[in-house]
Amino acid sequence: MTAIQDKTGVQNNAASGWSQTQHTALLVLADGTVIQGFGLGATGQAVGEVCFNTAMTGYQEILTDPSYAGQIITFTFPHIGNVGTNDEDIETVDMSARTGVRGTIVQAPITDPSNFRAQWHLNAWLKSRNIIGLCGIDTRALTALIREKGMPNAVIAHAPDGQFDLAALKKQAAEWPGIDGMDLVPTVTTQKPYQWDETIWQLGEGYGKRSQDLYHVVAMDFGIKRNILRLLATAGCKVSVVPATTSAEDILALRPDGLFLSNGPGDPAETGKYAVPVIRALLDKKIPTFGICLGHQMMALAVGAKTTKMHQGHHGANHPVMDYTTNKVEIVSMNHGFAVDVATLPAHAKETHRSLFDGSNCGIALTDRPAFSVQHHPEASPGPQDSHYLFKRFVAMMDKAKAA
Repeated sequence: MTAIQDKTGVQNNAASGWSQTQHTALLVLADGTVIQGFGLGATGQAVGEVCFNTAMTGYQEILTDPSYAGQIITFTFPHIGNVGTNDEDIETVDMSARTGVRGTIVQAPITDPSNFRAQWHLNAWLKSRNIIGLCGIDTRALTALIREKGMPNAVIAHAPDGQFDLAALKKQAAEWPGIDGMDLVPTVTTQKPYQWDETIWQLGEGYGKRSQDLYHVVAMDFGIKRNILRLLATAGCKVSVVPATTSAEDILALRPDGLFLSNGPGDPAETGKYAVPVIRALLDKKIPTFGICLGHQMMALAVGAKTTKMHQGHHGANHPVMDYTTNKVEIVSMNHGFAVDVATLPAHAKETHRSLFDGSNCGIALTDRPAFSVQHHPEASPGPQDSHYLFKRFVAMMDKAKAA
């Protein structure tokens, strides 16, 4: 483990600007509201949709989740950065790439990290990934605003000299069209196919390598997370990851035992314009299929259902979901701003999971084909591991198809 970098970053009251009279960061909402704070990470400005995340741990995984493309994350937990960052807890496949998140907002100044795995101070890490941060505001009030009025479009800006063109920032926030109707998958999908063989992390051992190829899974990458790939590899799957625009013919040419539809950002209806015909054709071939998050929405669209924009979305690692296949309540990790409209599901798609927060759909299974999907993130990165069994369910489905 290398020495922790940038110990002199934004880590205490003085360095965070708390003792200064001039603010160095702004959050400018589309309605003209201006929230002042103190800057972290990269300088400059970025426009996006503001959401809140209720997870108490896993901020590094959250900030590198491609599904957050186009969004500014407000953490409701006040102490973010206390365990630092490292080179292992990253969810983007290309570890050197810029993350899709537009910015982050925290309540308290970032302290020095206190964890044996820490390699980087969060402030230095934010700079290295070009993520603009803001601290020193009442995140509870901002969260309450989002719950009341929905996720606003906004500009987050950081200028060390505290000088801003406020009129220009307000104009930018007001004119940004928002995520509804926006296809963000092209910004996060892989540009060329690749193979994956890294397995899950073990304390003292790090990540392993797949030792056997029991199944061949083709994963359509809409913004896939590393830990999903690791769990597939751990289950004995040879994983071929392909771009989101790959044709059904090219996927069939790989002779997969199973198809995986990944998580990802943006409006599913827009991504579905090119992905849904491909998924529908593959479902008709009765290839065992498993979808997560955006992949869940893609499967629902492929069988004729519709999706809707949510008021505040679901973002956190503490969401209760009812699994009607086991009659158990699971605590799961969530990250989505759109949901499947359960009223539009066809007769051959049954609801398997439902949010106990708001009753929204969180899972379906097809009765005429070997396919199922969930809205939440069973790979638990970050989050509880209650839903890891879903990867075993996918393997069992491939086993049954092979036997047949």
